[in-house]
Amino acid sequence: MDASALSAHGPARDAAFYLTALTYAQYLWQRGLAARALLKLDRALLSDLRGDEPVLRERPLPYAAMAWLLRHTPPDVFIGNPRVHFQHLADRMNEPRREQRRWRTWACWALARAVRPEFAADPKHVVVEPTVDLIAQKLTVHGIPRETELWQECIKKAAT
Repeated sequence: MDASALSAHGPARDAAFYLTALTYAQYLWQRGLAARALLKLDRALLSDLRGDEPVLRERPLPYAAMAWLLRHTPPDVFIGNPRVHFQHLADRMNEPRREQRRWRTWACWALARAVRPEFAADPKHVVVEPTVDLIAQKLTVHGIPRETELWQECIKKAAT
């Protein structure tokens, strides 16, 4: 696989795009490319889904996959600083579906903080970091059905 797998979808960011992004993330992970795999999980998570797509029954939004990848990336494999990545992405999010995509990104930021607390924030990027409670509130407003609960389960597991 390569980037053409995603570009083949054109501007669509639908269920088919979502599945391709998840598949591409797995492909990259299997090749030891953790940072690139994380970026493809981003792409999947930011897809335009309503919550009733059949693919979500077998492959729910990849919060658990994101936490797993963060936890299992070997120390000698490049992953960058996911906390900074999510901080920048969330703070600079634009349309379409800005609020939904923004709060999903903050949800991943919170996962990164819980799973890999050794990653520091970017001191040069001044941003108000949201609380876990605020993220949950915003996911409830802007997310799909059961998204908040799915994310909260992952946060609880990440803290253990």
